[in-house]
Amino acid sequence: MAQAAVTYDSLMSELKARQFKPVYYLTGDESYYIDKVTEWIAENVLQPEERDFNQTILFGSDVNASQIVDAAKRYPMMAERQVVIIKEAQLIKNTEPLEKYFHQPMPSTVLVMCHKNGKIDGRKQGLVKAIREHGVLFESMKLKERDLPVFIQNYLKSHEASIDPKSTQMIADAIGADLSRLTSELDKVLLGLPEEDRRVTPQIVEDRIGVSKDYNAFELRDAIVNRNVLKANQIIKYFDENPKAGGLYALLPLVFNYFQNLMLSYYCPIKNDTFELAKWLDMKNSWGAKDYILGMRNYSGMKVMQIISKIREIDAKSKGLDNPNTPAGELMKELIFFIFH
Repeated sequence: MAQAAVTYDSLMSELKARQFKPVYYLTGDESYYIDKVTEWIAENVLQPEERDFNQTILFGSDVNASQIVDAAKRYPMMAERQVVIIKEAQLIKNTEPLEKYFHQPMPSTVLVMCHKNGKIDGRKQGLVKAIREHGVLFESMKLKERDLPVFIQNYLKSHEASIDPKSTQMIADAIGADLSRLTSELDKVLLGLPEEDRRVTPQIVEDRIGVSKDYNAFELRDAIVNRNVLKANQIIKYFDENPKAGGLYALLPLVFNYFQNLMLSYYCPIKNDTFELAKWLDMKNSWGAKDYILGMRNYSGMKVMQIISKIREIDAKSKGLDNPNTPAGELMKELIFFIFH
C-alpha cells in the first residue's frame, strides 16, 4: 500500500511502540533527525546482549549494494531480529541489488539506510516505490527559520524547562537552523539550570551562549517596532564595533522579514485581533502578532513599502552593486535613518 508522507514524530511513535519495518530509508538535508532515528534504532531494537552478533554498521564508502544485501539476508543469531545500519548511503553507486531486496526484504532484519545531504535520485522511481511498499521512506527537511522558536520551546519543554519569547528569539537568531548545533547549545543551557528554577532567561542565554541580552537582533527588531531611535542606533554601533558578535548584514533578513509581514498585516480582514492576525501570518504563536499591531500604528502602509524597497537597495549595496567602498556600518545606519524618518 502506498505510504503517506512520514513525519519525525509519527516515525518515532511507531518505533517506540515497537512496530518495526524491515527497511528504513532516511534521507534529506537535515542530518539531525536522521541521526536521532538511527541512534534510537541502534540503542533500542535489540537488547544489549544481542548486539554483538546481530547489529552491523557499514559505510557506503566501504561497501557496495550487493554486500549490503548479503548482510541484510543473514539470519539473526539467538535473537528475534538483526539490525543493519548503512551510513553514507548516498555514496552507493549501483542500487539495483538494493531495489530487488527492497521488494522482498527479510522480515527478521531492520535495515537502516542513512542518506544525508540530499535525497534519492528522482529517476529511481522503482527504488522509491519498493521502499514505500515494504518499509519507511523518511525525508528529513531543514527547519524553516519561522519554526525555530517553537522547536526551541518544545525541546526545552521535553527537558522540563521553560523559556520566555525574548530568550527564544535570541537563541534562534544567534544559532540559526542548524539543529545539531542548536540542540548542543540548548543542552549547555539546560546543564546550568538549577533544579528549583528551570526557566531560561535572557541573562542565562547571555552567560551560556554568549549572546548579549541588550544588543542582539531581537532587541533591534523591538527597537524598530517601538520606534526607539536611540536604541536601534546603539545596537547598530555595537555590532559595528564588535564583529565577533555577528555580522551587521545578518540583521537584514530579520528586518526585512518584519516589514514583509507588516505589509501583509495590512491586508488582514481583522487587523486588531492577535489570534486572527497570527493565523493570517501563519504564525505558530499569537504573542508575536502584537508587534505587527503596534507596527501598523507606527508605520503607514506606504512607508512600509518604501522601507522594503530601501532594504533591497541596502542588500544590493552590501553585495557591491553601485557601492564601491561604503562600509557595512554606514549602510546599516543609512537604513535605520530611513526607517525612522
